[in-house]
Amino acid sequence: MSKQKERYDTIIANESCLLVKEGNMNKKSPITTIVAIAIGAALFFVLGRFVAIPSPVPNTNISIQYGLLAFMAALFGPVAGCLIAFIGHALIDFSYGWGIWWSWVIASGVAGLIMGLLMNKLDIENSFKGKDIARFNIAQVIAHIIAWGLIAPLFDIIIYAEPANKVFLQGLVGGIANIVTTAIVGTLLCAAYSAAKPKAGSLKKEN
Repeated sequence: MSKQKERYDTIIANESCLLVKEGNMNKKSPITTIVAIAIGAALFFVLGRFVAIPSPVPNTNISIQYGLLAFMAALFGPVAGCLIAFIGHALIDFSYGWGIWWSWVIASGVAGLIMGLLMNKLDIENSFKGKDIARFNIAQVIAHIIAWGLIAPLFDIIIYAEPANKVFLQGLVGGIANIVTTAIVGTLLCAAYSAAKPKAGSLKKEN
């Protein structure tokens, strides 16, 4: 009995060490997060500046950068999501030469923050299937509704004294477009990343 118990304890200890190692591998270091913010903000800028599709509503484009944002927020968390969107959107506005439209820059940052918070329990490195896809898209829909249905229009009115009917229409069109593009681009990015990433315990199974 003592030998069996000793063997059992050894197995449990080995399994615990494996789980700790796998957990540490999935944690993002501060340096990794900083690099991810820099790369994410640069990609956000490129996609938003050069891959934007004009919409019928003035000063409102259909963009795909929010799919990238959702992917990065799910992977690196709310702080990274917020800063990627905030910096990237500010760079887009600045590059057009009309100055930074702070109400929408703030809304972008809020969207990235909320995505990261609501996607916090997702582990796309190990799984991105039915329930994960549903949780991902529910989170991004909530984030876009708050950002473009509330934050952007309200700050447009408060900061720039814009007409309410104009800014809420812009927010509606922009929000719907962002939800659709995020559902497509973001889901595809997460699925591709999850499929390409070695799963936890996969090496052990092969052995």
